[in-house]
Formats: sequence, C-alpha cells, structure tokens
Amino acid sequence: MSVLKSRPVLRWLVPVTAVATVIGGGAALGTFAAQAEPSLPPRTAAQLLVDLQTSRLEGLSGTVVQRADLGLPPLAGLVAGDGLTGLLTGTHTLRVWHSGPDRQRVALMDTRGQSDIIRNGRDVWVWNSRGNTATHRTLPEHAATQRAAELPATPGEAADRALAAIDPSTEVSVGRSATVAGRDAYELVLAPRDAASLVHQVRIAIDAREHVPLRFEVFAEGSDKPAFELAFTQVSYARPDADQFSFNPPPGVRVTEETAGKHSTAAPGERPAKGRQHADGKRPGDGERPDVRTVGESWATVVVARIDGAGAPERAAKEATGDRAAKGATGDPAALLGALPAVSGDWGSGRLLTGKLFSALLTDDGRLIVGAVTPERLYEVARG
Repeated sequence: MSVLKSRPVLRWLVPVTAVATVIGGGAALGTFAAQAEPSLPPRTAAQLLVDLQTSRLEGLSGTVVQRADLGLPPLAGLVAGDGLTGLLTGTHTLRVWHSGPDRQRVALMDTRGQSDIIRNGRDVWVWNSRGNTATHRTLPEHAATQRAAELPATPGEAADRALAAIDPSTEVSVGRSATVAGRDAYELVLAPRDAASLVHQVRIAIDAREHVPLRFEVFAEGSDKPAFELAFTQVSYARPDADQFSFNPPPGVRVTEETAGKHSTAAPGERPAKGRQHADGKRPGDGERPDVRTVGESWATVVVARIDGAGAPERAAKEATGDRAAKGATGDPAALLGALPAVSGDWGSGRLLTGKLFSALLTDDGRLIVGAVTPERLYEVARG
C-alpha cells in the first residue's frame, strides 16, 4: 500500500509511458543541464516524506521531458519506428496542465503533428492530428473525481509508485540538493536491498518550497547515468485557465466513442454504431481476463502470465527465420521473438529479453515471466 495513497500531489496523472503508447513518437532534446547545488537547510528522509504527504497541489503547468536508455538488444530493425523499441528508447517532450483532481491535459508536439490527452470532469479525449482522429470516453459517475487511465504522468506519479515500495526491503536516504526547472530541490534516494533487483537507486528531486516532485530518475546496477528519467524543464504553480481543458473536435475528425464497454466510430453528427460482437454475442474483452499472478514482493516482484498456446517462441522463431527478409521492419511479433536468444535449464526452455532495468522470459510452455530482476530470478520462478 502506498504511503502516500491519499496525496493528490503525487497521484494526479499516470505514467508517461501511457502517453507514449497512445501517441507514439517524441521530440529529441539534449541532456538535462547540470547546475550548481543550491544551499538548503538540512532535512531528513522522514521530513521529506512528511513534506510529500502534507503538500497541496491546486494547479500546475509546465514542460516535462522523459528519457529512456534501457539497454535493449539491437532489435530496432525488426520493429517499426513507432513500435515498442521506439517507445523504450530516446527522448520525449510533453506539455502538461493540472487543475484539481478532475482536470488534466497533456500535449505532445513533434515534427509529424500534435497529440493531446484531455480530462475535463468525466470526459476524456485523446486526439491525434496526423490522422485527425479522436477517442472520447465518459468516465463512470463514481470516477468523476478519480484520474483517468489514459492520462499520462509527471515525475510525481512515478515517485508515488516508487514510494509504494518503501518497506524493510528499501533503504531510504537523502541525496544532494539540486536545481530543477529553476527550482531548488531536495533529493530523496530509494535503494533496494534485494540483490536480485536490477534497480540500483531511485532518485526523486522534490521542490524545496512546494514539495512537488520535479525529477524522477531510475539507475540500473553498475551505471552512473539514469536508465529512465522524468523531469520538468519548466514549471509554474499557477492554476491554468479552464479553456485549457476544453476540446472542440476539428473539422473532419473521426471520433471513436467509448462508454460502458461499447466502442463505436463516427464522424461528427453521425450516430455511433453498435459495438462489434463475437459470434457468441460477447464483445471483445467481455469477461476476458488473462491468467496473471505475481510472485515475490516489493522490488523483486515477478509477474507470471499464461499466454495462448504452448511452444510460442519456437513457432515464432521458425516463422521469423523463414521469411524475415520479406517482412522487413514491419514490427512483426514473430520476427521479434525469433531474434531473441534461446535459453534453457531445469525449468524448461524459451526466449529471453533483457535490459538494464528488467528481464522477460517467454517459455515454450506458454508463460510470460517479467520483472525488474535478474534472469536467474526468472528461472527460479519458472522452475516453481
């Protein structure tokens, strides 16, 4: 359970990876500029946690930069530019606005166009200028004051997820003071005690006056540079105008409506069509829940999911090696899986994907095992 469960200052948006999944792309920037350490009164880690718990965020706007260098193997040639590899590498820049618990907006602008995610009360809009498409979702009545799953994050949301791991498995300390987006900040440092974790440290820079997380960094074992980083480069705590959260569909936009499990696509003025159904009368996703469980706790948590059919990696490898040249960089999953190294042991056999901060094992008997842990920990779980 998060130590900051009820703190809106840390929970107003969900991870920035969500916006990358919905929007894709990004604008490359240089590295965050290093600045001299400010002179701040000493504060303990416990005091910084209290600061986070007692802070109040009424309004905020600014520019957030997300950078990832997860050390993935060179599979980019098998994945399209907007695919998984593109989302897990490089730099992305977003403009964010926040006004209370039910008004948020994130905008991504790059050389190919503009994309927005807007929440205004129960209405959530996702718009992409490249295809002039928009998705509209109406949140349930009881969710009117909760965040929408599509909304992306600032360093605050990432910090909340890391702080949820604070227990005996985590060493908490205070790092160096810093200047982030022109604001003096303290630094809270979280370090896993479990040797199986690939995370060396999580560093959270906290505004010395407003107590809002301004930067979130994750360092992998053996590296002095962050493998993942979220940081404000410009921030204002003035409450944004209400107009920032209004969405007026541009001419010709194709709108997809999503309400109460129904999905329909219509141009403005058209009556939405009925949701697509399977032959048995069920809509896609109705009552369909993957077989997923977790093993372990805190930093060493491993997720185990049962996927359809056994021998998936083996079949994928055969398909990939058979006609990879013809497929090219199409993002074909079979080609991607076929390029992963084959591994085996007393737990069985499969394919392994490793990065700086995570490992993923796809076994030939149809299990996907993933965690921010070493491959050896995945093999232990597979064996059990």
